Amino acid sequence: MKEKVVLAFSGGLDTSYCAKYLSVEKNLEVYTAIANTGGFSQAELDAIEKKAYNLGAVKHVALDVTDTYYEKSIKYMVFGNVLRNNTYPISVSSERVFQAIAIIEYAKQIGAKYVAHGSTGAGNDQVRFDLTFQILAPEIGILTPTRDLELSRQEEIDYLKAHGVEADWKKMDYSINKGLWGTSIGGKETLKSNKTLPEEAYPSQLTETEEKEITLDYIAGELKGVNGEIFENPVNAIRALEAVASPYAVGRDMHIGDTIIGIKGRVGFEAAAPIIAIKAHQMLEKHTLTKWQQYWKEQLGNWYGMFLHEALYFEPVMRDIEKFLENSQQTVTGKVIVKLKPYNFVLVGVESDHDLMRSEFGEYGEKNSAWTADDVKGFTKVLSTSLKIHNSVNHSF
Repeated sequence: MKEKVVLAFSGGLDTSYCAKYLSVEKNLEVYTAIANTGGFSQAELDAIEKKAYNLGAVKHVALDVTDTYYEKSIKYMVFGNVLRNNTYPISVSSERVFQAIAIIEYAKQIGAKYVAHGSTGAGNDQVRFDLTFQILAPEIGILTPTRDLELSRQEEIDYLKAHGVEADWKKMDYSINKGLWGTSIGGKETLKSNKTLPEEAYPSQLTETEEKEITLDYIAGELKGVNGEIFENPVNAIRALEAVASPYAVGRDMHIGDTIIGIKGRVGFEAAAPIIAIKAHQMLEKHTLTKWQQYWKEQLGNWYGMFLHEALYFEPVMRDIEKFLENSQQTVTGKVIVKLKPYNFVLVGVESDHDLMRSEFGEYGEKNSAWTADDVKGFTKVLSTSLKIHNSVNHSF
């Protein structure tokens, strides 16, 4: 009997090559599995399944991990306002570990000897998949043909053509990864420092040009409503926001960052719902949290995002940070008004019962209601004492 291998399969070039190679060259019984993090329609999943069988898969399964991905990652990234390098909502970085968990659990379920993925040797995903597989199933071997053979995209295409595989090879100029929390686009222009992606490289295109004002409802830090419609499942609220914002082509950018293995990397992305959801949430927090809550949240949010990116989701401190972030959201409830424009959006304002901008205490730059002028004079005098001492002793100024 042939030995079983479970291949993490997206239907892209790398995993298509792996499916054929593992079957033909390694004589393995190939089981393909796609772990869907919310980026695929049923029609797309059906097309991927058909492709898997055409490539020789013995069995193909679609594993939906969208809700798990939200509950164990996205929720905390919103709480922490996580944007890597103040730009990227770590769309792919954060979803990989949950895809890897689903794949390795399936491999254990069917008694596979091996698990495989199509990552190259020059990126982050190889570490994310390998690390998760090793932690959860050290007894299962890991196969990575694309990485081990150091193949170029053209070499993979040539191999598939030689084995009678037909495809729209032009569409494979770019590596596209789509999930609930955004879409990454890599290839061609992203490999150079002085290029940007052309308009046609983005899966979503600009179709709306009329400005539109929308409202987002947050309950204890979670996005639960869009334009007055409240969703029980926040996943559906994110999808509703994506549906209304994506036609404006907002949330596009180029992420330049340090990879886990030490080199610099670039990737384009589009993430309309994630970028708007995080920025709107952050604005609501400015109104409902104290300055020290915001300060420490920023520190821990940065660490949380970095650990997610660096494949350290299983580090116990992540659970500690999640507890802090969750506790900080008790008063982050209210409505955020957002104006959508082509390629841009504006945060208009908030409405919240927990708004700390309370006029009975004072209106910034206008009037003071809870203190007198003499109170401020005395406060300022005491506040300056330590600085006066330092300057008197050291003549700093």
